Amino acid sequence: MPPRKDTDASANVPSFYGAELRFKRESAGLTLEQLAEGSFRGVPFLSQIERGERRMPPDLARHVDEKLGTDGFFERRCEDARKAKQSGHAEYFADVAEMEPYAETIEEWAPMLVPGLLQTAAYARALTRAAMPRALDSEIEKKVSARMARARLFERERPPEYWVIADESLIRRRILAPEPMAEQLEHIAGVVRATRSVLQIVPETAAAHPFMMGMAKVMTFTDAPPVVYTESLHSGQLIDYPALVRDYRRSYDLLRAAALSPEASLARIDAAAEDFRNGTHRH
Repeated sequence: MPPRKDTDASANVPSFYGAELRFKRESAGLTLEQLAEGSFRGVPFLSQIERGERRMPPDLARHVDEKLGTDGFFERRCEDARKAKQSGHAEYFADVAEMEPYAETIEEWAPMLVPGLLQTAAYARALTRAAMPRALDSEIEKKVSARMARARLFERERPPEYWVIADESLIRRRILAPEPMAEQLEHIAGVVRATRSVLQIVPETAAAHPFMMGMAKVMTFTDAPPVVYTESLHSGQLIDYPALVRDYRRSYDLLRAAALSPEASLARIDAAAEDFRNGTHRH
């Protein structure tokens, strides 16, 4: 058996608390299985925390403090780990960016803008510049690079199952000049087809439907409970309260019923891309 590689506790905040967790657990004579018992988290999840790969959520921090008798240490400090910024992402989005590669499924509702996982660099750059008009070019490019890096999860051997529902106005709104806008729409269709993901469009003619206010992302995991992420202009909220997560998931299921079929939706994406290329897109 190869020697165990210790976590570099100086690398970042999650690594520091991960190393401390393993030290306290081993000092208490507990295995990962014993520490996980009674929590909502699996052994792989705890192992990733000990290696500094994931942040410790508050519910697990409380469980760990109780199991290890650490007098609230991890509950008090897990907020520090949560606030450790992931390079290029807004602080409130850092946990989501960290979770995406570990998700079993990702379901998104996009009422206004192309989801980050499907954006081209040109589209991401235009949105970032609009949100940060006074930022240096280097700041903009850092955020664009971080957003492009998120899409690498589709290159994994077993990427998350991805399902996105978008409002039709999203594919008609001219964020870019016609040519790069066509490239953005073709990119969406290409990713969806290549990854066997599912995309549905809610047509502009649709009547009232769930999720008429704001975007939402639902993520499920093999080793942890599902979560929902919602976002507004300068803030985001990660929701893990089970009853509320169930409500969001029911609303998402109802939204599917209001959307076009995947085949018809991709056809609309293709047609909109062609309209932009031909200069015949409608506002």
